[in-house]
Amino acid sequence: MARNLQNLIRIHQWKVDESRRKLADLQRLLDELMAQALRLEEELAREQKIAAASPGEAGYVYAGYAQAVIARRETLANSIARTKQEVAAARDELRDVYRELKKYEVTQANRDLMEARAAAQRETKILDEIGLQGFVRRAKAN
Repeated sequence: MARNLQNLIRIHQWKVDESRRKLADLQRLLDELMAQALRLEEELAREQKIAAASPGEAGYVYAGYAQAVIARRETLANSIARTKQEVAAARDELRDVYRELKKYEVTQANRDLMEARAAAQRETKILDEIGLQGFVRRAKAN
């Protein structure tokens, strides 16, 4: 039975590793989306300065640009919100899988401890029997 538990532990360690990788990937995606949003805002600020500097030329083009930025900002906000939900779900999944792994590891550790105690008791009984036989032999010899 201990062998089967070792297999379960190995499987759950793999699941924990997979969950960690998934969470890391989602976190990287979220970081990239947030960086894109920040770059978009910086670009918008630069374009606004340019449009303010030459309202005649840039004012007409800026309106189309502003609509595109608004659409892009909305798309990024939706993507960030969705990714945050996915990150939260991945964290919950990792926590559950890790908890399951720990349950098996603790059970295996307890089994190993019980087996070690049983082996120590068997050894003690054997040594006691050897000692008793030696005592009986010495008593008979005297």
